[in-house]
Amino acid sequence: MDNQELLTKLSILIKESCRLDKELFEKYDVKRGLRNRNHSGVLVGITNIGDVRGYRKNPETGHLDPIPGELRYRDIEVTKLVNGCKTAGMHGYEEVAYLLLAGELPNKEEYRVFTDYLATKRDLTSSFTKNMILSLRGKDIMNMLARSVLALYTLDKDGDDTSRENLVKQSLNLIAKIPVIIAYAYHGMMNMYNRKELVIRHPNPDLTTAENFLYLLKGENNYTQTEADILDLSLILHADHGGGNNSTFTIRVTSSSGTDTYAAVAAAIASLKGPLHGGANLQVEEMMDDIRENVYDWEDEQEIYDYLMKILKKEAFNKSGKIYGMGHAVYTISDPRAILLRESAQRLAIEKGLEKEFALYTKVERLAQKAFYDYKTNTAKRVCANVDFYSGFVYNAIGIPKELFTPVFAMSRIVGWCAHRIEELNFDQKRIIRPAYMSVYTGPDYKPMDER
Repeated sequence: MDNQELLTKLSILIKESCRLDKELFEKYDVKRGLRNRNHSGVLVGITNIGDVRGYRKNPETGHLDPIPGELRYRDIEVTKLVNGCKTAGMHGYEEVAYLLLAGELPNKEEYRVFTDYLATKRDLTSSFTKNMILSLRGKDIMNMLARSVLALYTLDKDGDDTSRENLVKQSLNLIAKIPVIIAYAYHGMMNMYNRKELVIRHPNPDLTTAENFLYLLKGENNYTQTEADILDLSLILHADHGGGNNSTFTIRVTSSSGTDTYAAVAAAIASLKGPLHGGANLQVEEMMDDIRENVYDWEDEQEIYDYLMKILKKEAFNKSGKIYGMGHAVYTISDPRAILLRESAQRLAIEKGLEKEFALYTKVERLAQKAFYDYKTNTAKRVCANVDFYSGFVYNAIGIPKELFTPVFAMSRIVGWCAHRIEELNFDQKRIIRPAYMSVYTGPDYKPMDER
């Protein structure tokens, strides 16, 4: 047997040994994906940090009734936080970061000290930039980010210290540095593989997180105030989404074992990299590109509807039968993040002369809901646009390349990850997270090698 024959045989054996019939999950009442049959999540934890609401229990019937979606950070609706920042004429991501970590909004002095502290932690040492980012360049920014985060452990003399104060120090250090790592990794990648000029800029301590990232990415005077404002909005909306999303659950699981902050965050980054989690807006953009190419009259709603039906019937686009950016595990009537992002996307579209493209998105959003309803034979289940439906449009309009869509998600979600890690390690009844799996495998009994 040669190497290729070995690999082929192992692949065949693995296919057979990994088969798990759907009926087994039903027989033993196993919750696939930790989801109940009514589409709600299996309750596996309690948190004070964030809450996602798409249903409300009817006290009379006991059923879960759909409601307009709510996202709450420390029990404050995200819409209130966003509108409060707009009224004050300020970027709100740093304020939200303080809220998620501390459990309360900062006053003016606390906010000043907090943002000044972040500014002092953004710079990377020249040796770290050279050795970890520019010398070991890769073709995937998420992998480079995870590797760089793990490398930061070697620079932390208290890397394994899980005391509250040290967890806060490590969290702020990561919140400050991750945007810089992402920008540098992107420039290094483009220089290596696309022959672009290598430009490494030092963070500006006078800029917010959103402004700094656009400055590091595009340079001074190469981004507008509208672009910075909408990126800040996106960072706010992606900062947390409760404890049950895949990457946040990952950091809670790994943190429950007592591992260090950098290892736990790297695990969360690995989870977010998956196309079923952080890569959803890329799939939306690929789908919209396909719609642009195959729908000849963007004003003809019947033509758009017919093509969406083809997608649902697996006759168009990638034949998956999915309209990406539509539907959510929790939200049914509406996703509050999508509503807020849609409003700002319209403002950005006007500034960039993209009104026609934006109008196509809104038509697809509306007609996709009708197509889904019709295709599923008037199903009672409702679908709505989720945040991924508009985030790709916004990033494209800002000038953020597709390679950075998921890393920008990580840049925002690091706040929620750190808040959940701190909570996991600091409540009195903490235990290592270890759910049960049952084995249903029935294979041949042991035989000595000479008899096999």
